[in-house]
Amino acid sequence: MSPAPPDTSPVASVFAALGDTTRLMLLTRLIEGRAQSVVELTRGTGLTRQGVSKHLAVLEAAGVVSSTRTGRENRFAVRPSGLAEAGRYLERASRQWGNAAERLRNLVED
Repeated sequence: MSPAPPDTSPVASVFAALGDTTRLMLLTRLIEGRAQSVVELTRGTGLTRQGVSKHLAVLEAAGVVSSTRTGRENRFAVRPSGLAEAGRYLERASRQWGNAAERLRNLVED
């Protein structure tokens, strides 16, 4: 009996969250610097604060951003640990694909 596959649901939620161009843009803006409020993140996007808030809620649920209440506003920042797990998954997948490609090449050459 083969071992059970690892639970990929946390990583899947990260990839699902990052599969949206608006959320990816928001994450990129947060990666570039300090924690920011919804108002700051909305500036220059053409989106409403409510729209940005909804996207940030998805990113927070996926574990890639966190919010901290400061006075009357929430400030959002990147959670590196949430992105690190997705990075580890991609590294494992890359190794597996590399190994599969090597086996295929050996099979074709023999």
